[in-house]
Amino acid sequence: MKHHDQVADAFGSTAAAYLTSAVHASGADLQNLSATFAATCGNATVLDMGCGAGHASFAIAPHVREVVAYDIAPPMLATVEAAAKERGLATIRTQQGAAEKLPFADASFDWAVSRMSAHHWRDVPAALAEVRRVLKPGGRLKFIDIAGIDDPLYDTHIQAIEILRDASHIRDYRADEWIAMLDAAGFDAHITERWRIPLEFDAWVTRMRTPPERVTAIRSMWTSAPDEVRQYFNVQEDGSFELDAMMIEARQRKQ
Repeated sequence: MKHHDQVADAFGSTAAAYLTSAVHASGADLQNLSATFAATCGNATVLDMGCGAGHASFAIAPHVREVVAYDIAPPMLATVEAAAKERGLATIRTQQGAAEKLPFADASFDWAVSRMSAHHWRDVPAALAEVRRVLKPGGRLKFIDIAGIDDPLYDTHIQAIEILRDASHIRDYRADEWIAMLDAAGFDAHITERWRIPLEFDAWVTRMRTPPERVTAIRSMWTSAPDEVRQYFNVQEDGSFELDAMMIEARQRKQ
């Protein structure tokens, strides 16, 4: 199974769990998105890349002309459509596809956003080149994602834990990696916020339907990790821990 198919399959089967997940349905980052677009003129068109169950789209939709909720997994899009209808959010429409090949005309959007999706993208530089193409001149982006860690010991552990939990995981990128990729794609970018996300272990693996042998492997990794690793991630007796997250903002550079 190719990676794109793996992502679509993994998140297609878990769409309902992501809609109701407290970790995904709440947070200061969603409030930030809502406030950002509430402060605009209300005429913006926004692309939500890797929209998942639609929480970013739901936060943005009341304040803009249109949000295109874009995802590789059709069941996720069906979940978004049903939830948007239930919430009376008529400004949301859905479109299926991969981040690396956007089926939109040049200069179609004022903004691109992404929340907790890019660590699944097969080719982030290609996706960012596509984002630049579909944004209007001077267009802006706001990406939220799990953050890789500057310290190699900590970073190696969290990447391993992530892929054991979810085989479609590729990489949690560090801040410097994001800035470099965005710079190469033609954006002026900076990290605007960093925070930590506490994860309750059983809910975290159940949401992804992680196979039992992989759950056992994750527990074993946490148990045998060096003390400083366990301390950094605040690993609890039940396996619960904390992830680093960050918000990246960028504006398309003039050519």
